[in-house]
Amino acid sequence: MQPAAAPVKIPIRVKPGSARARVGGSYGDAGALVVAVTERAVEGKATAAVLKAVAAALGVPRSAVTLHSGPASRDKVLLVRDPPADLATRLDALRG
Repeated sequence: MQPAAAPVKIPIRVKPGSARARVGGSYGDAGALVVAVTERAVEGKATAAVLKAVAAALGVPRSAVTLHSGPASRDKVLLVRDPPADLATRLDALRG
């Protein structure tokens, strides 16, 4: 059995209260992944929607994606545990 891959940190920029949910595009010098969600930034609802949307966009289980930092910020860092081998390719495609 192969050891699990090291977790990967993904910087993101959240756009809460958007007209439609979308994962894609890049923001800033660090190339943060842009995640738009329809939920408002109230009581963690936008963050929960972000975790679900990013997991779906990357094709990984929701339980593999957690918040690493930025609970009250639009700029967050997510952690993907046991990432697929082609995660970098998937992220590049989403950043467009």
